[in-house]
This record gives sequence, C-alpha cells and structure tokens, in this order.
Amino acid sequence: MTRIDDEQNTTLTQLLRSARLGIPLLALVLGLLAAWTAGAGGHFFPSWLHFSAWILMTLGLAVTLNRLHRYLFRPLISMQNALYHFNQGEPGVRVGDGRVGVLDGMAKDINSLIEELADLYDDMDNRVASQTRRLAQKTASLHILYDVANSINEARSLDELLTRFLRVLKEMVGGLAATVQLTMPEGRMRAVACLGLDNQVTRGAEILPIRLCRCGIALTPGDILCEHDPEHCSLLQGRRMFGTDEIEVIEVPLRYHEEIMGLYRLYAPKSVTAEREELMEMLLTVGRHLGMAVAKQRSDEEARRLSIIEERTALAHELHDSLAQTIASLRFQIRMLSETLEEAGTCDQARQESRRIQNSVEEAHTELRELLNSFRAPLDQRGLMPALLHMIERFREETGTPVFLQLECRPPPFSGNEEMQLLRIVQESLANIRKHAKAHTVRVLLRCASPKGYILLVEDDGIGFENAARLGKPGEHIGLSILEERARRLNGSIKIESEPGEGTRVELIFQPSGRPGRATRNSALACTLD
Repeated sequence: MTRIDDEQNTTLTQLLRSARLGIPLLALVLGLLAAWTAGAGGHFFPSWLHFSAWILMTLGLAVTLNRLHRYLFRPLISMQNALYHFNQGEPGVRVGDGRVGVLDGMAKDINSLIEELADLYDDMDNRVASQTRRLAQKTASLHILYDVANSINEARSLDELLTRFLRVLKEMVGGLAATVQLTMPEGRMRAVACLGLDNQVTRGAEILPIRLCRCGIALTPGDILCEHDPEHCSLLQGRRMFGTDEIEVIEVPLRYHEEIMGLYRLYAPKSVTAEREELMEMLLTVGRHLGMAVAKQRSDEEARRLSIIEERTALAHELHDSLAQTIASLRFQIRMLSETLEEAGTCDQARQESRRIQNSVEEAHTELRELLNSFRAPLDQRGLMPALLHMIERFREETGTPVFLQLECRPPPFSGNEEMQLLRIVQESLANIRKHAKAHTVRVLLRCASPKGYILLVEDDGIGFENAARLGKPGEHIGLSILEERARRLNGSIKIESEPGEGTRVELIFQPSGRPGRATRNSALACTLD
C-alpha cells in the first residue's frame, strides 16, 4: 500500500505542478486559515486583517478556477472534439495542440493509439486495393486468354495475330515500347513489328543471330536473355538507349513444349514492374498460348507442303506409268522404222521425215524426263532459298554457264504455294535460256526492298529475240501464258524484254499474300520514342 500511496502522491504532485495550482491553492488555504483565525479571535484582530483574508481567499479561488478551466476543462473539451472527428473518419486528427495541460500524458497515449489505428486503416485500404487490382488483373487475364484462343482461329496471318497482342501486352504493363520477333528455321530471329521504337534501330535488328538480343535487363527466366549495359548498347546502335534506371525489359518467350518459337520484349518503367509476380505469370501464360499458335501455324504450313509433295509425287508416278511409257514405245518404233528405211534404201525424203519425227520424240522425251525430275524433286525442306541454290547449281553443271544469284532480301515468310510459283518461274526461265539463249552469263535476283514490291529477275546475255518472231513459234504462247498465270497467282505481273544480240530479261513484280504489304510493314515499324 505504501508504494501505491507513493505513486498516487507523486501523480498528484505532478498534476498540481503541470496545472500550476500550487500557489493558488496555497493562497486559498492561507485565506481560509486567516479568516477562521480572525473569526475565532473576535475583537483581538483588526478589521483590515479580516478584509485581507477575504481578498486572499477570493483571489486564490479565482486563480484556481482559472487554472482548472485552462489546464483541465479546455483540454478535455479539445480531446472530446478530436475523438469525435477521428470517429467520423477524418485523417490526420491529433488530440490537443500543445496546450493540453494536465492531460499531456493522456493526450500522447491517445495520439499514439490514433496513429496505430490510422496505420491499420491504411494497411487495410492498401490490402483491399491490392486485392481489387488483383481481381481486375485476373479478369483482364481471362479476357486476354479468351481473345488469344479465339484469335488463333480467326487471324488471317501469324504476323497479324502477334502484332495485335503486341499492343495488348504493351498496354497491360504500361510499356514505353514493345517488339515481337519470331525464330526462323535457319537459326535467326525475324522482327515482326514494333511499337514505340525507332525504325532504324528495329530494322537493323530485323534479322539477328538467335544468341543476340535487344539491349536491356531481362526479368523473366528463359533461353533467350540479354543483359547488356546501356552505354555499350548506345555505342553499338549509334543512338541513345533506355537507361537501366529508367526502364526494365520484360521478355515473354513464345514457348511450345521446350522450344522457343518467338519472343515479346516489353520496355516498361520500373514502377510498373515493382510488383510483377502475378503479372509475369499472366504474361508467360499468354506467351505459351501464342507459342501454341505459332507451332500450329507452322505445322499447318508443313502439312500443306507435304500435301503438295505427295500430290506432285503421285502425278509424277502417273506420268511415268502412262505418257512416259508411251513415248518410250514410240522412240523404239521410230528407231525400228529408221533402220528399216535405211535397209530398204527408200527415198531420202522418207528418211528425213523419219529423222524429224525421231528428233521431236527425243525432245518430248527429254522434256518429260525433266518434268518428272522437277516433280520428284520439289522444294527443299528448308524453303525457297536452298531450292534455288540447288536448281542453279544443277543448271551450271548441265550447261557450264556461270549463274550469279543475288539475294537482296532477308529470308521472307513466303507461303508454300508462293515458293512453288517462284521456283517454277525461275525453272521455266532457265529452261528457255538452256534451249534458245546461247548465253555466256545468267543472273538471278530476288529483291525485297523495292518501292514497287518484291522483284524476281532472271536475265542473260544471250542472242535474244524479236518479240513478234519469237511469239509466232509453236508453243511459245503456251509458255508465256503459264508464266503470266503463275504471276497472277502471286498477285503480281511479269514482263519479258529482249532484243536480238542483247539478251533477255524476265522481271516479276509481286506482293506476297502471306505477310503484310511492304507499306503496311514500314508504317508499323516507323515509330519513334526519344
């Protein structure tokens, strides 16, 4: 009890000291004591002493009441108002304004509780906001995945599909820029589209070795990563790159099983990628779905290619089993007829006609064999370029004529039918050169950067011909019609120019249908962000 009494006495002493009530209470006690003494003593005390006692007592009482109002009642009212406003949800409320008097300790405790409650409210609001964002992101993810599933079957081309979702993913992360690239069978990466990057930089990286990539710091794990210093990249690219203190690069691989089919690169501010765990999960899911779309499209193309190969092989077999056998039989019969005519000693005219028929059949047999060989040896499995190289090498071996192949074009994604038409046009042109041109040099050119579109050119320095005379020969109308029909299948036009002694020039101008037009592609790449 003594300890409790001591604590109470100490608290009472601090209360009186903080409220400054010591002197007023002492004056009040002295006044009361003086008044009681004067009343008890009667006439022994003069009247002025009575008057002084009453004045002292009155002053002590007045000062005491003033101090109680100032240091007790007013702080209580202030605390009550502050607590009322806090209960109403007003932020930043504090009890007292530095003049809480005897309630200073209590005010500090209450302010501490208010701050803790405010922190709890803020934490709860942050959690609610985080959960709300998470639900909104989940909803957006479901919509995106639904759009991916629908677009896989609706998109007219793979480039169109990837470009569409390039915009979606860029907006999703609030990115400054974004690019999408596809891996090519020959081990390179082809730039499909970009948003927010300089055209020159992107076109410079349109076809890259698969081990090289855009400068930046990769956040997502994968097989295709890069981590170059921006200063190094600035020197390499010849322009200012994003700094590591400005953005981070989010790489989204288009994965199918364990194969990387392509890659999205999203250049996003660091503030966006601070909380990225769920965002990365959603982006990787989208990447897997789009990887399946790429694999499906390539599988469909390969299936169409194999179907064409099977049809061509079947046609070659039919030709071999029917027409080829008939021509072979005619060759044998004509040879027997020639031998009979020689033995019989018949007229020279019959022998000449027999020889002419034999030459025609031999030519038809040779052309049929070439046709069978072309059917049996369709496009190289790796695409148009290797098939062209093989055809030109074979032409060199058969004729001894030098052929120069110029490819002013990165490997374009032609469809199987387009590759077949291009190969046939080159094959027909080389066949005409072999038969008629007597050329010393041949040039084959494929150019993709022309303002007119894509250009395929086959020219020689042979004897040439006059158009009217050449087209008057039997079979030439058919050959020209076939070339024109193949050009129409490529949405293009073909032009044949020749002068006697000046050689021949066959020029095809076309626009592939398997990818966006050149103007559209340039507009997609011509975007800047400085």
